[in-house]
Amino acid sequence: MLDNQTLEQLRRLRLSGMAAAFAQQLEQPELQALSFEERFSLLLDRELNLRENRRLNRLLQLARLRQSACVEDIDYTHRRGLERSLMASLITCDWIRAHHNLHLTGPTGTGKSWLACALGQQACRQGLSVRYERVARLLETLRIARGDGSYHKRLAAFAKTELLILDDFGLKPLTQAERLDLLELIDDRHGRRSTLVTSQLPIAHWHAYLGEDPTVADALLDRLLSAAHRFELKGESLRKRQKQNGKELDAERAKQ
Repeated sequence: MLDNQTLEQLRRLRLSGMAAAFAQQLEQPELQALSFEERFSLLLDRELNLRENRRLNRLLQLARLRQSACVEDIDYTHRRGLERSLMASLITCDWIRAHHNLHLTGPTGTGKSWLACALGQQACRQGLSVRYERVARLLETLRIARGDGSYHKRLAAFAKTELLILDDFGLKPLTQAERLDLLELIDDRHGRRSTLVTSQLPIAHWHAYLGEDPTVADALLDRLLSAAHRFELKGESLRKRQKQNGKELDAERAKQ
């Protein structure tokens, strides 16, 4: 009877991990041989693990990462310009805590978006808030927000996100309003939060891309490029290579 009361009290306190572990202990008589401290430690471990898993799931849902990717699956065998030492440093996520930026550039198919999502997932695993956005879609969202009155609320939400991933920067020309929106977004984060940018455009071409208004371009690049890590990925498209490998595998199977 007392055990049932204890279970109910744990649930009322929203200690569902401890409640589940306590119920499990009641069903396993061999655990009765453990000391009180050992059994209590098991209860705490279960509760902590449950809360950490819930937090991770919540962060991943809010991040809305485009691809399911993790740093353990990074492929260093292809010569793309990935430096293991720098990647090892980035995987710690200390650059995010230090409010540094990261730029991933290179031709289409070299794995920029995948790598960005892998680093985003790693940040979530370390309890950091992340948000993935494609630049064109984000700017359209901000344009609509200007009209419905939610513009400042959306900018404030982005300003609080510890890592903002801006994917596919430079795919289409920007209007002056879009340049100003991008400047507002980046300025709010400058020195306070980290921004990860992926682009097919080499960084040397970013000013020309933004350059219709040199003042805005200078301000944007000053904020984006300061305290920034850079990876320029090289080589042929990984998607093209995977497709070719798939064809070769099918051909081999057909011969068998």
